[in-house]
Amino acid sequence: MAALKAHVKNGRLVLDEPTDLSEGSVVPLEIADHWDELDDTERAAVREEIAASIAERRAGAPTYSAADVLAELGARR
Repeated sequence: MAALKAHVKNGRLVLDEPTDLSEGSVVPLEIADHWDELDDTERAAVREEIAASIAERRAGAPTYSAADVLAELGARR
């Protein structure tokens, strides 16, 4: 199941979209603002790098599979 999004309304969490979870289902929650331990400047830098990477790919830059990258990293040990 994909991650669910909710917002706080009158002190309660309200889902932003319907769900097919059964009545009484327990759903663990985690505050997303702090999950990555980055500050706002670091988070902005990550977003810029991702945007640059997407632009490079769209311009025809080569891509590599995760398996190939991991194999290359393992070979460097």
